[in-house]
Amino acid sequence: MTFDNAATRDRLITAARDAATRAHAPYSNFGVGAAVLLTDDSVVTGANFENASYGLSLCAETVALATASSAGRLADVVAIAVIGGAIVGGKVTGDTPVSPCGRCRQVINEAAQIGHREIVVWCGSAQGDAVQRHLLSDLLPHAFGPADLGIG
Repeated sequence: MTFDNAATRDRLITAARDAATRAHAPYSNFGVGAAVLLTDDSVVTGANFENASYGLSLCAETVALATASSAGRLADVVAIAVIGGAIVGGKVTGDTPVSPCGRCRQVINEAAQIGHREIVVWCGSAQGDAVQRHLLSDLLPHAFGPADLGIG
């Protein structure tokens, strides 16, 4: 995995941090950014998008993966980075790494199964100083996905 290295990690964390600055989070004041790496080394980003009807809010990871999918690139996802933290003075802050919620893990799994590959998930703090590396299969063991429906 040539993409599974410190340079790629730092690039994705930086892109996720930048995406978090565009979070629409007026209710939680918790901004999240995600950056998805594709097989051609391009990066797609997303930020969380809250809605007054809380259940209709979108996570940053879902936004980024939907963007990749709308470009016909869901099968090309190889890694994802996510950062998040409290929005204070217009900036996303915090020193604790955040990880994808259960729903996002399931959406990442869709990309993993369609692409027939393990996906590396980088979880970082808002400043990017603290970063944890996970494999999706560790974050979502025994996942249900397209293969269980006889697809892919």
